[in-house]
Amino acid sequence: MLISEIFHSLQGEGELAGVPSVFVRTSGCNLRCNWCDTPYASWQPEGKQMTVDEIVAEVRKHPARHVVLTGGEPMIAPDIHELAFQLQELGRHITIETAATVPPRGIACDLASLSPKLAHSAPDVRLDDAWRKKHETLRWQPEVVAGWIAAGDYQLKFVVGAEADVAEIEAMIRETGCAVPPSKVLLMPEGVTVEALRAKAGWLGELCKARGYRYAPRLHIELYGNRRGT
Repeated sequence: MLISEIFHSLQGEGELAGVPSVFVRTSGCNLRCNWCDTPYASWQPEGKQMTVDEIVAEVRKHPARHVVLTGGEPMIAPDIHELAFQLQELGRHITIETAATVPPRGIACDLASLSPKLAHSAPDVRLDDAWRKKHETLRWQPEVVAGWIAAGDYQLKFVVGAEADVAEIEAMIRETGCAVPPSKVLLMPEGVTVEALRAKAGWLGELCKARGYRYAPRLHIELYGNRRGT
């Protein structure tokens, strides 16, 4: 498996924000989100090849019980099912951070962190039309999202850039055909600086209050800035 980085930090996003966790970041992605904050694992995938045993050995060096499989898109990584199984066999709590474009197919997972991509994620002119078409075709697959929701515990985490995005989010949730409680919908401001996040915090927080959704801060940006290994 091509691994971009493995590091021990605090979970910065979602229901488990603040929990000490080991992050295993696979390199490679089937999407090209315009605002991607980990281009080294997606737009220009980089890293080193590691076996499942090598990855597990690295994870075991850290005291955290929680492990986050992230990317890129971890669900396209070869042997991701075997890695998740071995980590769960060690008693680790497994969170999988995924855009939910690939079905779970029975993968070992304690929390599926599903981040379907909105229309504003489309790549700009840095990529050719073929990539833009591929991104638009893959980014939203309601039947795949429904499969993850049916498989076990989950959270639906959306990157929000403007108030108008909420109408799109709510239409997407309806398309899944699932009864999703508002408390399982997390809205996260788009941005990679504290200033950008805070600029959206006011109106996004009020929107969450009005609809019962959860406001999802990006704790790692507050603590460390937009740095690798955090």
